[in-house]
Amino acid sequence: MPKVYVLHENDEWLPPFRAAFEEAGLPYEEWHLATGELPFDESPPQGVFYSRMSASAHTRGHAHAPDFTRILLNWLELHGRRVVNGSSALALEVSKIAQYAALQAEGIPVPRTRAAVGKAEVLNTAMAFGETPFILKPNRGGKGLGVQLFQDIASLKDYLEGPSYEEPVDGVWLVQQYVRAAEPFITRAEFIGGKFHYAVKVDTSEGFELCPSDACAVEDAFCPAAPEAELPPDRPKFQIIKDFSDPIIGRLEKVLANSGVEVAGVEFIRDAKGDLFVYDINSNTNYNNAAERAAGIAEIAPARLARFLGDALEDIRRQSLAAE
Repeated sequence: MPKVYVLHENDEWLPPFRAAFEEAGLPYEEWHLATGELPFDESPPQGVFYSRMSASAHTRGHAHAPDFTRILLNWLELHGRRVVNGSSALALEVSKIAQYAALQAEGIPVPRTRAAVGKAEVLNTAMAFGETPFILKPNRGGKGLGVQLFQDIASLKDYLEGPSYEEPVDGVWLVQQYVRAAEPFITRAEFIGGKFHYAVKVDTSEGFELCPSDACAVEDAFCPAAPEAELPPDRPKFQIIKDFSDPIIGRLEKVLANSGVEVAGVEFIRDAKGDLFVYDINSNTNYNNAAERAAGIAEIAPARLARFLGDALEDIRRQSLAAE
C-alpha cells in the first residue's frame, strides 16, 4: 500500500509531525538521509515523498545529506512519483541567492546583496558595497550560524584574519544590506500546500538564531536586522498573528508555486519607513507548539500538514484504482 515517506536528516525536529501523522492515521515511513544507498536501477515505491532536507545539515555532521537528497529526488521525479518539495525546492533551500532570484523575478524586494568567494574577495566586496553597517552571511545557511553584523570594514578585516573565521560550507559569502527595523521583530509566514496558513511575529531582540522548533526553541532564519532594543521579558519569542492579511501573501504564494515549493516558512521585515523586504524562504519549516496553543488556532500546522499529505496520498490511491 502507498504511504507517506518523510525524507530528513534530523530526528529532533520530527516528534510534532510524528504525533500529527499518527493522530490522523496517516501511514508513513521515515528515510533518514545522513547516510544511505540508492537503487537507481530500480523503481521507487509508490507513495507521497515529503522532503524536509535542511540547509543546516552540515551543522549536525551531515554535510553530504543535501547532495544525497538531491540525487534521490532526481530518482523519484524520473519515475513520476508524487514529491512534496522536490529538487527545485531543495535548490532554493541550500542557496540564499537562488531564493532572492526567485523573489526578484516576481518583483518582490529583497535586501541589497552581493556574493563573494575567498577572503580577499569578501573584503573587496564589502568595500565596494558602500554601506555600513552591513551583514555578512553564508549563502547556504544554517540556523543563523555564521551570520554577523559589521559596523565597519576594519572589524570585518579583523574577523577574516582572526582565529574565529569559519568558511561557509559552499564557500560563498553574502555581503548584505542591514535593514534597520522600527522594532526588533520579523514576520514569518507559513504556507502548507502552497497556501497561506498563518503568520508568526518573531522577537529578534536576543539575536539571529530564530528556530521555532520546540527542539531548538526558524530553520535558517537569520533576519537582516540587528537587535537594538529589548522587548518586555514576559513577551514570548514567537507569537501567531491572528487574522494576518497583507498583499505580500498572494505574491509569495506565486513565488512558491513557480519554484515547486509546497511547504515553507517565508520571512520578511519592514524597515523604519515601512518598506518590506523578504529575505528567507525555508522549505524545511518547523512550528512552535507553544505559540500555536497560546493563539488557540483551529488547526495547528502539523495537523494541517498531515491533512495535506493525506489528501495527496488519497489522490494516488484513486489513480491506482482507476488504472486497474
